[in-house]
Amino acid sequence: MLFRLIVRSPVLLFILLFSLNSVAAELIFTAPPRETPQAGMKIYQPVARYLTELLGVPVVYEHPGNWLRYQREMREDHYDIVLDGPHFVSWRIEHLGHEPVIKLPGTLQFMLLVDKSRKELDDPDKLIGKKICGISPPHLSTLAILDYYRNPVRQPVIKGIRGGMGKVAKTFFSKKLGCDAVILRTIFFKKKLSKEKQKKLKVLFLSQSMPNQAISVSRRVNAVMKEKMRFGLTHGKGLQVTSVILRRFAGKAKSFIAVKPGEYNGYNMLLEGVIFGW
Repeated sequence: MLFRLIVRSPVLLFILLFSLNSVAAELIFTAPPRETPQAGMKIYQPVARYLTELLGVPVVYEHPGNWLRYQREMREDHYDIVLDGPHFVSWRIEHLGHEPVIKLPGTLQFMLLVDKSRKELDDPDKLIGKKICGISPPHLSTLAILDYYRNPVRQPVIKGIRGGMGKVAKTFFSKKLGCDAVILRTIFFKKKLSKEKQKKLKVLFLSQSMPNQAISVSRRVNAVMKEKMRFGLTHGKGLQVTSVILRRFAGKAKSFIAVKPGEYNGYNMLLEGVIFGW
């Protein structure tokens, strides 16, 4: 009887179908493949479980497997809740209608450094065609430095290194790959690199300062859910389940913080129209 009534009322049928479709069956939470699937589960699965409880909708953590799959599935709007850098956040805002809800405290800035003994390397342009040690693109550190070299035929050669900034610095100083320069995060240079090694380096280029990583959400996450996330992930149990993420990416920070309107606008250009981008 009810079904017949609905069928005879197109308006009622539209409202019912819209209501059903507006609530996602499940939400997919992810982050870049910076760690193994097993390590990813340890870091992000507790957050997914808590978000399931908080939002009243199943939230599933999904490790992307590799960077190519991460990029492809991001382009296909596969992910609903994503924690990553400002260039990716900005790209999703621009192309997928994502909204950043909270971010890690602090800023991201990167340095292009050379050995002081290399007197001939006194300008970033002197590195065109030469080798630079850095984390492989689309990592923000390398893209932020390559932003200086917008002309694809006048760029350095990036020697991509896995294992984080520590491995990049170690590889450069070992001269194993014969790199002429190295890309390091400013905070790594100041706090992790020994004073002795700092004194051996000179800065050729300093990137723009950018907001830290953020969690953005797709259009399938409604306004009520967004507010629940903003409060729930920065108070009470939310502080506990995000503590591993904070320790890894934000040092001694105690909590994620609010995102200011427009804070991530424009950083998508680090990914677009460049040889190592999208």
